[in-house]
Amino acid sequence: MIEYSMQDSQIKSNNSSPESIDDKQFYQLGAHLLHSIEVALEAADDQLDLDLDVERQGGNVINIRFQDRSVIVVNTQAPLHEIWVAAKSGGYHYRWAGTLASPLWLDTKTGHELLSDLSEFASAQSGKSVKIDLLK
Repeated sequence: MIEYSMQDSQIKSNNSSPESIDDKQFYQLGAHLLHSIEVALEAADDQLDLDLDVERQGGNVINIRFQDRSVIVVNTQAPLHEIWVAAKSGGYHYRWAGTLASPLWLDTKTGHELLSDLSEFASAQSGKSVKIDLLK
């Protein structure tokens, strides 16, 4: 089993300490996150004519196919309470670092925020500026 330690990482959060979440809360937060990603990408596709194919697979995976045939995969990893992203630039693991009032997922290696990174990855792979935000 692979274990990740955030003790040595340079992850910085706006919160002094994240609220711990249980499996049910992780499922709810993950479902909301994936839905937000789908909605944002569909809106970007409509506005920017990106020719994206956003497909939900098995409830916890989103495959985002770009015009150049590249793919970004976003999935929830319930046992670890993480969100994993695979993009052209590499693979990333995001761990919960927020509160229920202010959700936040940070990369276990870089400390970068998930939706900011995902916006960057989608922009790079589509060739146009894409912004992905969490739905309120």
